Amino acid sequence: MAWTEISVTDFALVQSSYVVDVREVDEYVDGHVPGAVNVPLSELAENFSSIAKYETVYVVCQLGGRSARACEFLSNLPEFDGSHFVNVVGGTAAWILEGNEVMTGDNPS
Repeated sequence: MAWTEISVTDFALVQSSYVVDVREVDEYVDGHVPGAVNVPLSELAENFSSIAKYETVYVVCQLGGRSARACEFLSNLPEFDGSHFVNVVGGTAAWILEGNEVMTGDNPS
């Protein structure tokens, strides 16, 4: 399976989405995209089953590198047949720079 990428600007226009933040817990707590669930890349191989099976799953990290690796990993798992993974290029850093809403704490919203 393949995965694609989206800019933060275009991602901000997406009305309803399932977002997985693959940064470490402390990074996530400091500020994340509203609604994003945290599954750190360092724990992804052991915890991928905690990711809901949606048709489209947006994956974000700080800049876009870790989320690209997560998209590559997840898109090759048979458990996610039918799901499409989208890497948010620029990540949380670009999300904040563009003035989008940020949540803090350990809850998705």
